[in-house]
Amino acid sequence: MPDGPANVDIDYIAPRHLAGGGDPAWITVPLHRACGWSYGHDPLMPRVLLSSPDQKALLRLEPDPDGRWWTLQHAPAPDRPAWFACFDARTPVEMIAAFTDALTDPTAGQADNWDPQEPLLTAGWSPAYSHHRLASPDGTVRVEADETTGAWWVDTALRDFRTLLWQAHFSEHTPPHLITAFTAALTDPRPVPRTAGPSSLPTRNPDLITLSPGGTRHAGRRRPGRTHPLPRRTPIRPAGDEYASSATAAGRAPPPALIPPSPPGST
Repeated sequence: MPDGPANVDIDYIAPRHLAGGGDPAWITVPLHRACGWSYGHDPLMPRVLLSSPDQKALLRLEPDPDGRWWTLQHAPAPDRPAWFACFDARTPVEMIAAFTDALTDPTAGQADNWDPQEPLLTAGWSPAYSHHRLASPDGTVRVEADETTGAWWVDTALRDFRTLLWQAHFSEHTPPHLITAFTAALTDPRPVPRTAGPSSLPTRNPDLITLSPGGTRHAGRRRPGRTHPLPRRTPIRPAGDEYASSATAAGRAPPPALIPPSPPGST
């Protein structure tokens, strides 16, 4: 008789930008279950595709530890040209989830008067070289806006910014309220849970990172606090999705395509 899933140790890491990528299902499962995004995958390729109910947004997850792990593309709208956002493998899933939560929230303010720098300035970030670039108090993150194109970049590094831990890029025309959701999550001081162990962290320098043991949990318990609290945001589930509906009702795991492999050393 096979053994059941083992328990896993949990560590809580702060600041979150040095915690590693985390569990991709933190993003994909709520998009599917609460927001009605349909999924597809190529059985010969380790990737996941999620498309919004209106088919205007496509989230592509392609495991590439040294490149873009996540790419979200959005079609043009009457009041906004097409745009995209992309995130490296080690971008914490909590920050990407803040971005996708804002994208799928019909109550979110979508005016262009949002300022993505505001959460950073409130958290004590300071200008670096120009007022279009802000640096974190610990010097490991900088956020920069291209004043010509309107694109935004978030770079994270331990020492030399020529070698990055991860990068997020928001193209020209990305709605400002979505970038602001990301920068607000970036400055959130609350630690995030990880199960890959201290050896997976980019640094264990106590001057840069705080690691607090959080006990253990059953390996089968994924995404605590993410699957259910998101309110359902689409009244009709996409056709052909009977499995996910019945699995949710029965408390089973979502379809395998929604649980892609985690970035190396970042679960």
